[in-house]
Amino acid sequence: MAANVEIYTWKFCPFCLRAKALLNKKGVAFTEYAIDGDNQARAAMAERANGRKSVPQIFINDQHIGGCDDIHALEAQGKLDALLGA
Repeated sequence: MAANVEIYTWKFCPFCLRAKALLNKKGVAFTEYAIDGDNQARAAMAERANGRKSVPQIFINDQHIGGCDDIHALEAQGKLDALLGA
């Protein structure tokens, strides 16, 4: 079963682009929330992400994964595929 992947982004954020590139490379479908300039959406993201306000913020099956460095670390450790159900 495919994982439910959600990612909060800004349009021109290089870390967001890098995180999405990894998900795309793995063939993972994800829901993207572009929150550029939307302070209300950013506040909702931060509440969901344990206070983290930087983008991207990534969730897999409602579990907060973290940002770009976090998802790449999971990939390097060989743990990302298990979270994605691959």
